[in-house]
Amino acid sequence: MSEQVFLSPELPITPEDWGRTPLTVQAVVVTLWRQNQALQAQVGVLQAEVERLRERVNQTSQNSSMPPSSDPPHAPARSRRTPSGRTRGGQKGHTGHGRSHQPPDQVERVIPVRPVACGQCGALLLGEDPHPERHQVTELPRIVPQVLEYQRHTLTCVACGAKTAADWPADMPTGSFGPRTQATVGYLSGRLGVSQRDIEEVMETVFHTEIGLGSIPAQEQQVSAALAEPVQEAHLYLQEQPVANADETGWHQGN
Repeated sequence: MSEQVFLSPELPITPEDWGRTPLTVQAVVVTLWRQNQALQAQVGVLQAEVERLRERVNQTSQNSSMPPSSDPPHAPARSRRTPSGRTRGGQKGHTGHGRSHQPPDQVERVIPVRPVACGQCGALLLGEDPHPERHQVTELPRIVPQVLEYQRHTLTCVACGAKTAADWPADMPTGSFGPRTQATVGYLSGRLGVSQRDIEEVMETVFHTEIGLGSIPAQEQQVSAALAEPVQEAHLYLQEQPVANADETGWHQGN
């Protein structure tokens, strides 16, 4: 070997000592150092695998989504809360959190209620109370559907006598129901899981909109077609993320 072996800056050897080291020894040192680096990398991979397996072995129904029937014998017993004897809900002395008043710009109408006569002597009462007691009632307005009628005119040319019909507007729905009606049907069906027969009843009772039972699947298909592109974009975005989190929050019902 006629040339000096390259000295890695990670080796704790000064250039002076390295220069005085025989070339054969330099080659052995570098070879051993590289083997040690490779072994350390393998040890790191094996340690990560051991931690993953240890975490998997220690999974129980209390720290994962596994059912209680799959708990191993070494799993800790599920803690049972001792009944406190108190009733459910807010306890005595607890500060309540009632519904707050809406600001004046969100109040549809103010109904003043003033006394007209003194409750003591019966004299006429005049004036204003600068700080009246307030009570707000939130009410839903009666929903009246908007029916839009498009009228396409056909006119006769005074020059040649040809008849020309206007083009329908590009934003005109092709069916009998607009996008908000379709979205409501899709929300009731897809998000809330309401049956088609119940959707028909809700649309007529709440929204005063008559829609046939056979028209509901057509509206659902329209909503699905409108959401196809954004749903596909969401799928692609999710696949590109380095981490996909899952919510395993428990849902307690009763006890």
